[in-house]
Amino acid sequence: MRSLGASVTSEGCIYFTGGVSAVLMGWREMTIDVDLKAEPEPKGFFECLPRLKDRLDINIELASPDQFVPALPGWQTRSPFIARYGRLDFHHYDFYGQALAKVERDHPRDRVDVASMIRDGLVIPERLVELFETVEPLLIRYPSIDGAALRKRIMEIPG
Repeated sequence: MRSLGASVTSEGCIYFTGGVSAVLMGWREMTIDVDLKAEPEPKGFFECLPRLKDRLDINIELASPDQFVPALPGWQTRSPFIARYGRLDFHHYDFYGQALAKVERDHPRDRVDVASMIRDGLVIPERLVELFETVEPLLIRYPSIDGAALRKRIMEIPG
């Protein structure tokens, strides 16, 4: 975060997701990828990523839940602030959006992450259902998603 914040030349927000959130929240010891979304993208952002990746020997991916499932309304306001370095504010990407993407992907580690989000009070299952229902009609734009199966998995999350 410090290196990225020192490398850009304009204001912006970086939203961490996936393994980075899991590590920062203490759910995992490490992650192999740094998944992030920049919005707005600060000047110099793309130029500094290869240098940062090589210097820190990490894999950086421009990935966020809204690439895989519809963005949930209000995701930015629900994205918890982490820190500010240089001209960048760092946030966790909305945990409801992360949970929806993880439930859709349905990997064993994703199930553990969603359970951690619920346990830590970051995701309330009933609210996840409500938010999912607001974007469910948009699933038609995601042909690889089985909407009925996703709905079933969302509804089966223990509350």
